[in-house]
Amino acid sequence: MIKLSLMSVFVPTFLFVSLTPGMCMTLSMVLGMTQGVRRTLWMMAGELVGVGLVAAAAGAGVATLMLRQPELFALFKWVGGAYLAYLGVMMWRSRGRMAIPLERMELAPASRGQLALQGFVTAVANPKGWAFFVALLPPFLDPAQPLSGQLAMLIAVILSIEFACLLLYAAGGRGLRRLLGESDNVRLLNRLAGSLMLGVGVWLAFG
Repeated sequence: MIKLSLMSVFVPTFLFVSLTPGMCMTLSMVLGMTQGVRRTLWMMAGELVGVGLVAAAAGAGVATLMLRQPELFALFKWVGGAYLAYLGVMMWRSRGRMAIPLERMELAPASRGQLALQGFVTAVANPKGWAFFVALLPPFLDPAQPLSGQLAMLIAVILSIEFACLLLYAAGGRGLRRLLGESDNVRLLNRLAGSLMLGVGVWLAFG
């Protein structure tokens, strides 16, 4: 078991980090704006799987080795960043399944797999996330206790906090859509969402 005194430091520290606007939170807000909170849950599922894998790798020491392979991260970053940037451009032009239709017509929405893939790639391809977990997790792990139990508890706390913050950002995006989502403002909303998505893609590729 992890000491309560350590958890009292760990929880607010990770809560502050999660609430800070970043790539995953911005992505959640954009999709909450264009897809709605319910469909954004699929992106959140992919993102949480990615965060869980990164946290587990960091706790097991694998992340330290991964950080020494910059060419692997470069591949993830460029492919993931280019994909998100492409989606951002399409949204800015009010085209594609991620954008809000300009006309009131039934269009096939983005698939669940596409949404989950966006979240997973954004979480796994962010080297800052790996470095953060490498720095954050070890101080809270007691080498005298079984590693698996401690790591499982910390990851459960991390994913709970991350999910709550993702929901908060997605709800904010939905609120923004309600504010700007009148027929005359749909194009503006698409351009705002597309610009944010494009920014996430550039951030991922060059950050």
